Amino acid sequence: MAYRQGLDTESVLQAAIEIANLHGVEQVTLAALAAKLNVKTPSLYNHIKGLPGLRKQLSLLSLTRIKEAMVEAVLGKSGDDALLAAGFAYVTFARQQPGLYDAMASLPDFGDPELQQASSQVVEFVLRLLEPYEMSEDDALHVVRGFRSVLHGFASLELKNGFRMELERDESFRRLLIAYLRGLRTAQS
Repeated sequence: MAYRQGLDTESVLQAAIEIANLHGVEQVTLAALAAKLNVKTPSLYNHIKGLPGLRKQLSLLSLTRIKEAMVEAVLGKSGDDALLAAGFAYVTFARQQPGLYDAMASLPDFGDPELQQASSQVVEFVLRLLEPYEMSEDDALHVVRGFRSVLHGFASLELKNGFRMELERDESFRRLLIAYLRGLRTAQS
């Protein structure tokens, strides 16, 4: 294999995302990536820090993109409308980028400061969405944890073909989110 001119970190990450989205993040190996890019495996080390470094970069990219999608979705919205929009943006991201989503859902090393910071930014964003509910900090963090569980649970089941009934999935998801939001209001009373 000849050296491919123009190979850079971005093209390596994009190729890894394509493999992950088509075949699953566990199929992203240096050998598969090198074959896809038509380079020798050692050439990848000019752009990534081995497989652990690649998985970290995919996780960081996923966290950044999912936050961006949620931020864009909630523009001009607040309260329940903002949380519904953020929830749909999350699930839509998982649908459109299943391998990249899986890289985020299974963080390779949560002790890594960069991954912690990126994850914290997502949490802080959702906490801002919860400000109109006027909760204590602890209550809001419990809500964020529950909200993420709802979103991740639905997205994961959907990605694993867990919803086989001929029933509109978005409507099921909307009802799930509305029930969760009603629970927030009830818990505040």
